Amino acid sequence: MKSVVLDEKRIVPTKIVCIGRNYVDHIHELGNDIPDDMVVFLKPNSAMSTVLLSEHQGEALHYETELCFMFQDGRFSSVAIGLDLTKRDLQSKLKAKGLPWERAKAFDGAALFSPFVAIDDAEAPLHFTLSINDNLVQEGHIDLMIYKPQTILSELQAFISLDDGDIVMTGTPKGVGSIPAKSVFNVTLSRGLQASAEPLLE
Repeated sequence: MKSVVLDEKRIVPTKIVCIGRNYVDHIHELGNDIPDDMVVFLKPNSAMSTVLLSEHQGEALHYETELCFMFQDGRFSSVAIGLDLTKRDLQSKLKAKGLPWERAKAFDGAALFSPFVAIDDAEAPLHFTLSINDNLVQEGHIDLMIYKPQTILSELQAFISLDDGDIVMTGTPKGVGSIPAKSVFNVTLSRGLQASAEPLLE
């Protein structure tokens, strides 16, 4: 089983629970409708990787940068930045046929995570960015989410059991796109939106 890092310890999640269409601008970016209910899909532990791929089985991949929470002791106890990799063309074909997304979302190498850092409050003003080759391409914070972290947790626990170490990816803001080969991806995570924001991860 694959693992992530929290306080220099290896944690093995049994599953990755993903929230789709949680930022209005991203919904419009892909030409989708705002859903009536929270969109949920899963990635298996086997989807995790430490290598960022630009393609998989000959298909180009898109990046989606997301705020990710680890579930422990009944709450979201730590946070990281994750990349949800997507076979966009395949996903569009599956959606058009009303079929599940797993072939486009749950393949080997489809989830990457920064180290996790402990937090006291999952609804603190967390802010994150993605830069590719030093160009800012995505920026998000909790205030932009349709479903905030505690609402996500409550809705998930109404129908699915979360085990300690499980990861919840909370959706991506606008700015998704294809992964250029041999590019450098940098993410940041901070508490607060101002210049005095406290960096949590760089």
